[in-house]
Amino acid sequence: MLDIRLLRERLDEVLAMMEQRGQDPEVARRAAALDERRRELLVQVEALRHRRRLASEEVAKIKRSGGDPSEQIAAVRETGDQLRALESHLRQVEEELQGAWLLVPNMPDPEVLAQGNEPVEVRAWGTPRKFSFEPLAHWDLGERLQILDWQSAARISGARFTVFRGRGARLERALINFMLDLHTQEHGYTEIIPPYLVSPETAMGSGSLPRLDEDMFRCREGYYLIPTAETPLSSLHKGEILAAEDLPLRYVAYTPCFRSEAGAAGRDTRGLIRQHQFDKVELFKFTKPEESASELESLVADAEAVLQRLGLPYRVMALGPADIAPQSAKTYDIELWAPGVQRWLEVSSCSNCRDYQARRTDTRYRPAPGAKPEFVHTLNGSGVALARLVVAILETYQNADGTVVLPEVLGPYMGGELVIEPA
Repeated sequence: MLDIRLLRERLDEVLAMMEQRGQDPEVARRAAALDERRRELLVQVEALRHRRRLASEEVAKIKRSGGDPSEQIAAVRETGDQLRALESHLRQVEEELQGAWLLVPNMPDPEVLAQGNEPVEVRAWGTPRKFSFEPLAHWDLGERLQILDWQSAARISGARFTVFRGRGARLERALINFMLDLHTQEHGYTEIIPPYLVSPETAMGSGSLPRLDEDMFRCREGYYLIPTAETPLSSLHKGEILAAEDLPLRYVAYTPCFRSEAGAAGRDTRGLIRQHQFDKVELFKFTKPEESASELESLVADAEAVLQRLGLPYRVMALGPADIAPQSAKTYDIELWAPGVQRWLEVSSCSNCRDYQARRTDTRYRPAPGAKPEFVHTLNGSGVALARLVVAILETYQNADGTVVLPEVLGPYMGGELVIEPA
C-alpha cells in the first residue's frame, strides 16, 4: 500500500494517477474522507479517555476522604459507555479505511506517467526466423510429436489444461532446471521452494488481493492457490527488520501457477497460451530504496539471458500506467515471437514495486546501526514463464519434416537428445 500521508498531502496527484491508470478515483476520495474521519474520532476518543481518567482519580480521592463518590462513579460509567461506543465506531472506520486504501494502486514512476498508455519498445534482440514452409502452430506440432495432450487433460480437469507427455514432459523439466541453474550459479540468486497454498493475509501482502480475487483459485479451507511465486516470496521476510549489509536479497523459485483467467473468457482457448495451470521460474528481490531502479534493470537482463541462451528473438517493452499491475511502479514486459501463431507473447513481466508490498508485509531494513528502520523496496520478474516459452521453442525450431531441433544449451538437461521426432 502507499504511505497514508499521500492522501493528506498529495491527494490531487493520487486522483490524477488513478485516472491515468484507468481506475475510479472515487476509491481514493473515499479513503481520504475516511482518513479524515478517523483522525477526528481519534481526537474524540483521547478526550473521552482523559475525561474518564480524571473522573476515576476524583472517585479515588473522594473515597480516601471518606465521602460518597456515587455521583462521580455514575459519571465514570457514562463516560465509559460513550467511549466504548466511540471506539467501536473508530474500529469500523479504520476497517473501511483499510479496505479502501488497499484498493489504491501504487504511484507509477514519473517516467511511466510521462510515457502515456502505449507500450514503448526499449530494445530488441535477434531476428525472427524466416521459413521456406508454412510454420505450424504449437498445438498441431504438439499433437504430431505426441508431446502435448489436450484431450487427456480435458478428461482429467476440463478446458485450459495440458498433459505433457514423454519428450514434452522432459523439455518442460529441462527448461526449469536450466533456468534455476543459470540464475543460481551465474546471477547470484538463492533458490527457494515456497508453499503453493497461501493465506489471505499473504495474498494481501503481495497485492494479489483484493483486486485479483476473481482471478485466483480459493480453497474451501480459506487458502489460495498461488497465481505466481511473487505471492509467497513477497512475505518471505514479513515483519522482519533486515540488515542493510545483507541487501539486496535475490531469490529464485520454480512453482506451478494457478489462475482462473476470469477476465479472459473466450481468449486463447486453444493451446498453451492461456492456461489455468502453468509452470514458472520467478525472480524476486529485496533492495535498498536507492538501489531498486538499477536492480530492476539487472533483473530484466537476467531474464533476457535465458532467451539469449536459447537463441529466441525477443523485444523489451516499457509499459504505460494503464497496463502495469496495481502493485507496480514501473514494469518491463519481455515478449517472444511465436511464428506459428504469428504473435508476440509475453513471457516475463519485470516490476519495481518500491515500498508498496513492503508496507503491506511490514518488511523493513535498518540503514545504519541505531538508525530508524525504513521499508525495503521489492522487485519481481518471471525468469521466465514456461508455457509460452515452450510455444516459442516448438514453433521457432520446427522443420519441414515435422521434427523440432532444440537449442544446444538444453543438451545436458535432455540427455543429449535434442531432436524431437514425430512418433
